[in-house]
Amino acid sequence: MRLLVIEDYPPLARSVAQGLREAGFGVDVATDGEAGLSCAKTLPYDAIVLDLMLPKLDGFSVLEGLRRARQGAAVLILTARHDVSDRVRGLDLGADDYLVKPFAFEELLARIRALVRRRYGRTQTLITVADLEIDTSARTVRRGARIVELSAREYALLEYLAVRRGHTVTRSEIWDHVYDFASEPSSNVIDVYIGYLRKKIDQDFEPKLIRTRRGLGYVLGETD
Repeated sequence: MRLLVIEDYPPLARSVAQGLREAGFGVDVATDGEAGLSCAKTLPYDAIVLDLMLPKLDGFSVLEGLRRARQGAAVLILTARHDVSDRVRGLDLGADDYLVKPFAFEELLARIRALVRRRYGRTQTLITVADLEIDTSARTVRRGARIVELSAREYALLEYLAVRRGHTVTRSEIWDHVYDFASEPSSNVIDVYIGYLRKKIDQDFEPKLIRTRRGLGYVLGETD
């Protein structure tokens, strides 16, 4: 999933972004409110971590701009402000969650995962498609009785197909949300990794779960 961190204190922005990347997210960073709002309006983020005390445009104004633009990303406010009135204002403006600094990174990560699950209509960390099981918390995959070993990029692609299971996912949507592909110069990288996934989760199993919709994209699910 793709995240945006809007935070003006460079050491914190770097540490949060690095931790989220290590947890498997694609992360962009903006260091002021204007840049953050511009990024959020341009790219389809799944969640945004938003500081309130930002240069150029404060976090409340960024949040208002996001919701006016009908940007649907989940927003977690991250701030040193402890006043209840600030929390209430942020939630009333459309924030989905609130975390006060200082914080434990593990809690931030758990809250972001919960927001992303809710964004895709899930309440559990386990996604099941036929006998395929994907644990999005442990980042493990099992098909039947077999544990499936995936690279980070293979897992990211499978997880995105899984949260959209039963729906056609276009190549452009994969490019936008599976952030790691953005650095790949090859135009057919998505097809290549779909091939890798098929060998690992479909080749020795029935039913086949990864299907191609020609001219449209891919679907993860049992046959229609």
